Amino acid sequence: MNSLALFASRNTTDLGNLIAKGITAKIQAECKLGEVDLKNFSDGEIWVKFRENLRGRDVYIVASTNPPAENLMELLIMIDAARRASAERVTAVIPYFGYARQERKDQPRTAITAKLVANLIVTAGANRIVSMDLHASAIQGFVDIPFDHLYASPVFLPYFQKLEIKDLVVVSPDMGSIKRARAYAKHLNAGLAVLDKRRSKHNEIDDEMYLIGDVTGKNVLMVDDIIDTAGTFLNGSTTLKKMGALNIYGACTHPVLSGNAINNLNSSPINELCFTDTLNPKNLPNNSKILSAAELLATTIIRAHQNESISDLFVENRD
Repeated sequence: MNSLALFASRNTTDLGNLIAKGITAKIQAECKLGEVDLKNFSDGEIWVKFRENLRGRDVYIVASTNPPAENLMELLIMIDAARRASAERVTAVIPYFGYARQERKDQPRTAITAKLVANLIVTAGANRIVSMDLHASAIQGFVDIPFDHLYASPVFLPYFQKLEIKDLVVVSPDMGSIKRARAYAKHLNAGLAVLDKRRSKHNEIDDEMYLIGDVTGKNVLMVDDIIDTAGTFLNGSTTLKKMGALNIYGACTHPVLSGNAINNLNSSPINELCFTDTLNPKNLPNNSKILSAAELLATTIIRAHQNESISDLFVENRD
């Protein structure tokens, strides 16, 4: 079997090191994050050089592609460099797949950036893509190479099961997240409710949200894939509180946290909000907790490297 080589982009180094430790623990053999020279010329142009021989090796590059666009460019250049170094297989491990929210043409004269980014990754030379909680599952079909779509539920569910929250209702913050909320409700033996939000324009949610279901006298868990400006979670949690909810918890895979997100979350009635470490924001709200996705990603990489099935890693999100 060809040896495994693990690397990370500069914005994902912390997670990359945790994944390396997870691989080491699971295979009982040392796995270190590979050394790669990454620098910018004075004009900002990115330069990459791997410090070790990659010929015939199974290469995994961990990189989230959140803005700025340099993060995506860094991944593309690393993939190209690995391919030109004669790696046998290059897998792009993308914890957060940026530009995924533009996955369809819902207005005239707009781009489908999720498809564009997927094409760029394949053209750069990736043989496989691994990502987590895509904004739209259909993105897997945008490429003709294997695409493993992981769910964060194996990270979140054990934590909330240990809390043993009584009278729990899982709430979907919008119609698009119902399937995710239903899966969480099933595994937590909880009720299910849905918030109907009205979006007037990008990054803005109408103040009034409508609840389908009953949360009166119940503890609530809101689940979503992304928190960007946190308007949905602020207005949603405020609505739930008005409707009689007791303690409000949140679980969100990707802490994008742009704009006024920190202030919105700090002023919300949410008791605790859990994120994974797919992104590394500079600031986090006061009520937040980080649960690492490193073990899940390490398991996925090991199984992919050994040509084993990873289908049972998806079970926790089936309903």
